Amino acid sequence: MSYKRLFSKSLAPDRLHMAAHSHHLWPDASFDGQVRCWEDAAALADRKWEKIMGEVWTEAAANVSAQLGTGNDYWRRIVFAANTHDLIIRLAAACPRRAGGPLRILTSTGEFHSARRQFARWVEEGSIIVDTVDVEPFDTFADRFADAARLDRHDLVFVSQILFGSGRILDPIAPICELADPEGPWVVIDGYHSFMALEYPFTRALSDKAFFFGGGYKYAMAGEGMGFMSCPPGFGVRPPITGWFAEFDDLTLPPGMIGYAPDAMRFMGATFDPSALYRWNAICGLLTTERLDTADINAHVATLQAQAIEALQSSVFGAAELLNPLDGQPHARFLAYRHPDAAKWCEALKAKDCITDVRGDVIRIGLGLYHDADDIDAFAALAAAL
Repeated sequence: MSYKRLFSKSLAPDRLHMAAHSHHLWPDASFDGQVRCWEDAAALADRKWEKIMGEVWTEAAANVSAQLGTGNDYWRRIVFAANTHDLIIRLAAACPRRAGGPLRILTSTGEFHSARRQFARWVEEGSIIVDTVDVEPFDTFADRFADAARLDRHDLVFVSQILFGSGRILDPIAPICELADPEGPWVVIDGYHSFMALEYPFTRALSDKAFFFGGGYKYAMAGEGMGFMSCPPGFGVRPPITGWFAEFDDLTLPPGMIGYAPDAMRFMGATFDPSALYRWNAICGLLTTERLDTADINAHVATLQAQAIEALQSSVFGAAELLNPLDGQPHARFLAYRHPDAAKWCEALKAKDCITDVRGDVIRIGLGLYHDADDIDAFAALAAAL
């Protein structure tokens, strides 16, 4: 089955894009959403914000909530930002410091740069203390991380549901989320690689206790500008880093008062580019029209992943370690192969206009809705020539 017709504007005829986990190509529907954003701005001018913060925001948040598994009626727990890094800053500033000194963070050695780099810089200046749990050996990682969190030595517990470097899945996350408390610790599940890659990754019960990060750049297919956070009620009712949109519902407060929305909007910043929300809503409309959900896309990708693993066995990839083999269980949307020559392979493929990506000694091959069996055959042929 091929869905290439849905991506006619972004599929380049001479490029083999095997990095849907990195920069997912945009479906044609996203173009319609982008145009709709422009047309609303032109037609409504100053009054566009009434529509954006009403109809557009509500629809976008409900779509996120439905994909998470909390149900679209939990949309008030969703707040958007330009990226998840913005949300990390706001969250860390609001998190209670129970010991009265630097913020104490528990995380893993497998976190993405938006958290890893920022944490490292804060450690360098002495504003936080970080303890890390090694992700390897992975078979014991979930238990080891939960045990470290249960020691109750930390204010903020931050961990990825799917590790960006290996594609391994942290399961279960419920024992970690259950440790959260409004007074501390707070628990954050980074779901950038699980949102719309795992079916219903964050249920209602989990959303009552923990925060969840995600975005539109990858499997949601909506591009940059759509970081989001699911916020449990009662956690951080007055965030110290705050923009005027945090009180957008009531702009009639007397001068000098600092109001906050009672829902996730309390974590809002200020004026933002809403185009990603328009793109996201248009894409959700497309998926409804095509009768496609995350489970359908996963099934499509799983077939291609199995084909790729078999086809690559006779290439240099056969000598590499597949860090996330298929086992019939939920799987990341990319294959992660570890080998000393991974970076060299990535560059050689790029010279042939075949896009993968590399993290250290791991080359990642990401598949999505715009791939079909012919793409796997073409990739295998290029790999055979490495």
